Amino acid sequence: MKKNILLIVLCLACTASFAQRKKKTVKKKTVAAKQAPTPQSTALQAQSAAPASTTPLKPFDRPLDGYYKKTNIQNARVTPYPSLREADVAYQKRVWREIDLRMKMNTYLASPKARLIDVLMNAVANGELTAYDATPDPKNDPDGDSFSRPLTPEQAKSRMADSSVVDKFDKDGNKIGSTIVAGEFNPDSVVKFRLKEDWLFDRQRGIFEPRIVGIAPLVKPKAGNLDVDYQPAFWIYFPDARQVLAVKEVANKHSDATGLSFDDIFMKRLFDSYIVKVSNDKDERIKDYAQGIDKLYEAEKVKKSLMDWELNLWQY
Repeated sequence: MKKNILLIVLCLACTASFAQRKKKTVKKKTVAAKQAPTPQSTALQAQSAAPASTTPLKPFDRPLDGYYKKTNIQNARVTPYPSLREADVAYQKRVWREIDLRMKMNTYLASPKARLIDVLMNAVANGELTAYDATPDPKNDPDGDSFSRPLTPEQAKSRMADSSVVDKFDKDGNKIGSTIVAGEFNPDSVVKFRLKEDWLFDRQRGIFEPRIVGIAPLVKPKAGNLDVDYQPAFWIYFPDARQVLAVKEVANKHSDATGLSFDDIFMKRLFDSYIVKVSNDKDERIKDYAQGIDKLYEAEKVKKSLMDWELNLWQY
């Protein structure tokens, strides 16, 4: 009897210990299963860890910015001048005039949406136009506007950038000299342009008209405390620039649908200007013999003399 009771107690003890071991094993497997990464969690972690730049963008068609596409200006072609023979030129006068962008009629040429200087500088940088040195040469180019010395795009840009004098020091802090360092080009600093044009009377067509030969942006050099007048940075041959200007639309404060290009502005004379020089035997500029407001009076006098020549040509 005692033996049977002892066997029963041993069996119950064995059963209890086996059940407890099995319960621990199940808990360990459950915890391991919870900690083991699943394929979905691995993919999500990899996607979140990947940088945003590696995510491929879906191709899309860019929507039209508006309700119609402007193609008239982009596909514009220059209307060439009528052919002109030397034998048909009965009268010719060369005139230099300046366009001040601060004048009310010329402010649109300095609009941030479409600046004239940006059009010219981008064309020079892309090799579409050639900039010519405006430095006078006493022998070959006294006025510096005969397109005799071409500039590289880098040289043309350096002529437009503001420069500053930087002092040089040795290792002991002693000044040993100075050098000129070119700064960044600021398009808002260009407030004047100079035009060189010829007024011609064509007896074949009976027309007295101006033809622009060159255009130059003006910059004001810094020379200490001295007040230096505006000087041409470089010259651009206008007949070559016409095709570039013909495909650039000007900004208008009244309507966005202007339909006018920069070439139209110059051909139709839609700008205000004043004369600074007219060809003469002494090669004098107006400011050489007139000062202050007298310069404007003299410029108007020259303009009136050109108009009077055409009016006096006809008899009724």
